[in-house]
Amino acid sequence: MDKNDTPEGDRIAKVLARAGVASRREAERMIEDGRVKVNGARIFSPALNVTAKDRITVDGAPLAAPEPARLWLYHKPAGLVTSASDEKGRRTVFDALPEDLPRVMSVGRLDLNSEGLLLLTNDGELKRRLELPSTGWLRRYRVRINGSVSEEKLDRLRKGITVEGVDYQPMQVTFDRQQGANAWLTIGLREGKNREIRRAMAALEVTVNRLIRVSYGPFQIGNLEPGEVEEIRPKVLRDQLGDSDGPKVQRRRPDGSPGARPGLRGGAPKGPGGARKAAAEAQRGGKPRQSRNTETTGDQKRPAGGRVFGAKVPGGAGRPGAKPAQPGRGGPAGGRGPKPPKR
Repeated sequence: MDKNDTPEGDRIAKVLARAGVASRREAERMIEDGRVKVNGARIFSPALNVTAKDRITVDGAPLAAPEPARLWLYHKPAGLVTSASDEKGRRTVFDALPEDLPRVMSVGRLDLNSEGLLLLTNDGELKRRLELPSTGWLRRYRVRINGSVSEEKLDRLRKGITVEGVDYQPMQVTFDRQQGANAWLTIGLREGKNREIRRAMAALEVTVNRLIRVSYGPFQIGNLEPGEVEEIRPKVLRDQLGDSDGPKVQRRRPDGSPGARPGLRGGAPKGPGGARKAAAEAQRGGKPRQSRNTETTGDQKRPAGGRVFGAKVPGGAGRPGAKPAQPGRGGPAGGRGPKPPKR
């Protein structure tokens, strides 16, 4: 086809996704179901380009102008389904979000019994971009297993493992410690296939009884409590995507009330005694401590800007090889999650 014959505009599904109606794939299904009209005519195929001059309606409502792409960090509790709706009637992550949040989509998924960091966005194209394997962002998990594993067995994961005909790429695995009948590991993935960690550990003849995602690329769960939401600053988002001050981070609990104070993005340490520690170090002539919110391990492929956002989970859950938080009563499978910081 001659370049001059290329239709103007963008595919209709892409336009719907950019407007936050749905992801591109979901938008295509909406079109096939006859829920979209262009210039008054109902369409059934996504193979159509549209421009700003076209009038688009979805379920009879005019398509709103696309909003700027936004990204939120959400601490998903265990027991919620990462889906817009569930055929079994189970509660979803979207049922538990603050009511004043705009319509959002999840970036990837966490299964029912998994917990931790889940990224949310109002932009279908941003969702697709962050999910692409070519992004190459490392996703790190704290994993508690029932049983024990040798370094020899863990080397199988580090080299890549095949389970029931499915090939899994090499994982970054650190054994943290054994605690009674359980052991804690830190595992990093760049691929993230469905239930990858659980299936890989089952191949090593151990069972995962707790799985917490602590980071997704440069974004960390920090000290977000279960159910809390934190919005990433627009400037930070642009810097990390390579696309410079925007509104401050907004953190809210599911009831809409203000959440915990956001973690620092660099500078002197804060929290209990933080200012005193910085002053004492300055008097001794030493350098101020580096903020614990800046990633210093070499296991992560750094995106543009080289920053990792969100404070470390207390107990070292945010870095491989660190001493894990003390599990105990409460939480999934009888374990207690990382202790929240003192207010």
